[in-house]
Amino acid sequence: MISFIKGILSYQTETSAIVETGGIGYQIYLSPNTLAKLPQIGYEVKLFTYMSVREDDISLFGFSAMEEKEMFLKLLSISGIGPKGALAFLATLTPQEIVMAILSADVKTLSSVSGIGKKTAQRVILELKDKFTTEDAVSLPLEGISDGMELGNDAKLEAIEALTSLGYSRSEAAKALQSIDTEGLSTEEILKLALKKMISF
Repeated sequence: MISFIKGILSYQTETSAIVETGGIGYQIYLSPNTLAKLPQIGYEVKLFTYMSVREDDISLFGFSAMEEKEMFLKLLSISGIGPKGALAFLATLTPQEIVMAILSADVKTLSSVSGIGKKTAQRVILELKDKFTTEDAVSLPLEGISDGMELGNDAKLEAIEALTSLGYSRSEAAKALQSIDTEGLSTEEILKLALKKMISF
């Protein structure tokens, strides 16, 4: 198993990149999120990878963050979802949105993924719901900020619980909190801002 590849970005398409290391160019299929984070051609890049081996094909799939790879692997564990299907989830939803949709049994959000029907979405929820908690979702890094920063803290977690008690799904609550700067705010203050966001959705 190739856990990661570190080398020079030699070429990039809309769905993949070629990374050269040790005189070999590896074609790696990427999610849009990872593609957006690639450096310019000629610069060094490190990608966490998964190698898919079938009778007629060997392919590499790459991710800029370990959290994204771990979500990919969990989705692969679902019967009927292959590497391209798992990548389709990450092309549509962030790992955080996937976790929230699973926890809130949000079939509509999961079935919005290209090629994923209602039955497959229900299977994802059934098989993965016991593998996540709300804490898992709020501790995942937000897109567009440094990997060292986290969404989760006690006030945000309490705000999510409050929003779900008001009838919102956890995925809706997480979406509202993503765009709020909550540093130094109390649970009540976060909740008020989140409710304003909810109204605008």
